[in-house]
Amino acid sequence: MPQVGKGAFALGLAGLLPAFAAACLIAIGQGWAVVIAFLYPALILSFLGGMWWGFAMRRGEGQGRLALIAVMPSLVAAGLVLLGALATFTAGATRAIPCWSLVALGVALILTLPVDRYLVRTGEAPANWMRLRVPLSIGLGALTIVSAALLSRL
Repeated sequence: MPQVGKGAFALGLAGLLPAFAAACLIAIGQGWAVVIAFLYPALILSFLGGMWWGFAMRRGEGQGRLALIAVMPSLVAAGLVLLGALATFTAGATRAIPCWSLVALGVALILTLPVDRYLVRTGEAPANWMRLRVPLSIGLGALTIVSAALLSRL
């Protein structure tokens, strides 16, 4: 099985920059950055599901189970973005709803790690996969939660 290369590690870490920028913008009062804070992690969560789908398609036995798990991130991301958007753009809506949606999105990103670990254990993902996935899932999840906390203070 091939290993995750240095280029993928560098690109992965660079992938934390949009979430970091969103948190910084929200911290300085740029409430519009909530769009980035929602959409980027949701996109990445869906992307993770797409990777899992690719792993599932390489399977013979158990393909359906992993494919079912693989569609969950996109459904969760879409639901949370929709909930946050509806609350954000609805007159009189409380700011707590988009904040809790962001927190749930951050937690969902962190909760992808057991599936990634399972894929390593079954030999479907590269052996050093978790060296990439742990800092990225925890980093993006944490930055998303930080954006929620900052948004709640605006």
